[in-house]
Amino acid sequence: MRLSIELTRILRQHVAIYGLVILVAMPAAALAETAYVTDNLRLGLHQAEDTSDRAFRTLESGQAVEILSRGRNYARVQLPDGVQGYLKAAYLVFEKPAKLIVAETQAENEKLVRQLAETKQAFAEPAAAIAALENDIVERQSALDESTTRVEELTKENDRFRRRQDNSRYAMPLPWVAGALGVCLLAGFLVGLWFVDYRSRKRHGGIRIY
Repeated sequence: MRLSIELTRILRQHVAIYGLVILVAMPAAALAETAYVTDNLRLGLHQAEDTSDRAFRTLESGQAVEILSRGRNYARVQLPDGVQGYLKAAYLVFEKPAKLIVAETQAENEKLVRQLAETKQAFAEPAAAIAALENDIVERQSALDESTTRVEELTKENDRFRRRQDNSRYAMPLPWVAGALGVCLLAGFLVGLWFVDYRSRKRHGGIRIY
């Protein structure tokens, strides 16, 4: 019987110790926990623990605060600039409000836009140089095509000259033929005169008679 009473007493002591530890640990667990003022709200920050005094500062929706301690109705918080005070705990949320998310998203978008503009500016000069080189390549290719076409035309013309030369290899030019005919006629005429003169002299005893 006495043993049972002793065990009950020891058990009660342990329960009391555990309860005290839990009560002490609860505020400690809330330390350094970040919360946010909920959407569409202007929340007053007070010096009094029950916020019964006049607020000395107004917090906008999305304001981040560090919870130092928290009760059922009120919480002691610290702002990023180090100012401490009390406010109603019911208006604190542990997820970023939509207003803050939108603002952060817009800021990130603006940052990306600036980075994109800087990147475009950084690549503007190389892009211009590349474009100039591409234009130069196009112009050189066009000149090469024209030269190739001209070479082909000259080659064809040279082939025609060669064929014409081959065809006229054994043919004499017309002026030469005409000249040769003229010489032959003149020579024939002179030979005829000589022959007539020769026969006349022979017939008349060497005397030329016309």
